[in-house]
Amino acid sequence: MYFKFTFCPIILLLWASLSFAQNVNVVIHGAASIAKTDDNFVCVTLDWWPAEKCDYNQCPWGKAGILNLDLRYGALINAIKAFNPLRIKVGGSLQDNVVYKVGEVSSCPNFMKREDGLFGFSQGCLSMERWDQLNRFFNHTGVKLTFGLNALFGRNESQTEKGLWIGNQLSGPGMGAKVDAKQYGKDVIVLKNLVKELYAHPETQPKVLGPGGFYEEKWFNTFLEVSGQGIVDGLTHHIYNLGPGDDPNMMNKILDPSYLNQVSQTYKGVSDVVNKFRPQLGAWVSESGGALNGGSKDVSRTFADGFWYLDQMGMASTYDQKVFCRQALIGGNYGLLNATTFVPNPDYYGALLWHRLMGSTVLAVTKESDPNLRVYAHCAKKKPGVSLIFINLSKDRSFNITFSNAKPGDAGKPNYEFVGKQNREEYHLRALTGDTKDDIVCLNDVPMVQTDSEDIPAMDPKLVDASTPISIAAQSIAYVTIRDFEAPACV
Repeated sequence: MYFKFTFCPIILLLWASLSFAQNVNVVIHGAASIAKTDDNFVCVTLDWWPAEKCDYNQCPWGKAGILNLDLRYGALINAIKAFNPLRIKVGGSLQDNVVYKVGEVSSCPNFMKREDGLFGFSQGCLSMERWDQLNRFFNHTGVKLTFGLNALFGRNESQTEKGLWIGNQLSGPGMGAKVDAKQYGKDVIVLKNLVKELYAHPETQPKVLGPGGFYEEKWFNTFLEVSGQGIVDGLTHHIYNLGPGDDPNMMNKILDPSYLNQVSQTYKGVSDVVNKFRPQLGAWVSESGGALNGGSKDVSRTFADGFWYLDQMGMASTYDQKVFCRQALIGGNYGLLNATTFVPNPDYYGALLWHRLMGSTVLAVTKESDPNLRVYAHCAKKKPGVSLIFINLSKDRSFNITFSNAKPGDAGKPNYEFVGKQNREEYHLRALTGDTKDDIVCLNDVPMVQTDSEDIPAMDPKLVDASTPISIAAQSIAYVTIRDFEAPACV
């Protein structure tokens, strides 16, 4: 532990000396918000995959699946409690293979490998005993819970169209199974009415979200046209924009700003559908792991993955996506926690800082600079000011940041230079060794490692003289909060 602490700041100084700096002025448009997120924008999933789930000649799930996860570990409990609260979505591909041991259901089988089964598995079962254990765990950790229902129960795969399932239950567009959009629209009306019947009081009534698949414009429009107003409370969709987890070009994709920008068309399409049909809770990214099939074993649990993950959260928030669910909290290669030790991977700390610092009001920012510098701004969470995240994709260039304030009614006029009077709060994230494939992250020169009591380490800001530029090192990420920035949208 002491070795890590000693060498992290020295390495950072060496990196800084090898890169060259570019001066950049960032204009914050604080007069009005461009979007709103939910207060609990950061979300993670718990998935059903058993230990036998294997891809690319590896089996990275272990006992991280919902039916096998040991809920007693202090490290797991502390990692969740640190968010106070964390939004969790229980679900994933195999949720459509889950039966519930209630009513007339007598047998309760485990998932078994089966070549002709959906996603290669037979049905699995959630017993009432396990359901009670999960509920006690969720209550103890104070999470905000979303539960994915089996959408194919009662359906059979079409004999004439592969991948199409027919019957009387729910589903949406996905990788393994699909239901006709009109049928889905009719079914979700039935589900909504059932929820109203079971939960008569509006304040305790669960919200109905859907469809929870990959965005297809025609399918989504048809589904919402059939279901009508007031049925679906939130529109959910999945994002896996990095492609298969064994792609040898994964790092190139993550560090390519033009590639990262491509998914904005999906966010815009979903946003347009929401604006047209206006579901109450807006759009949710209900599952996003970056790379498909468990993620990339060489990238997803390293510092480098944060360039994709945090940039996607920033981009999604500007398109009015209310919630962003990371696949997964634990399991696969893309878990925020190590599947065996429960030790947080680097993306965990990036997500926790977002949750603590970035408020729900999204602001526009503009800059003229290298596209490798990504910047997103929100009103600060709970306290005055604005919070920004800077993501530097460049391998050899740092950036010195100054600010301007675009005040109301100044369209077409010069922006006003902003020089704060209060110290800035800065949180600089870098890979421990300088190699972005490192699985330990440093925050303000301090390696983030769990304490002996398995608590999340302190994540304190560095207080910096407001009259100096912000320095964003090459291949680093930084959160910055400016308490005395005047943004009318944040009042």
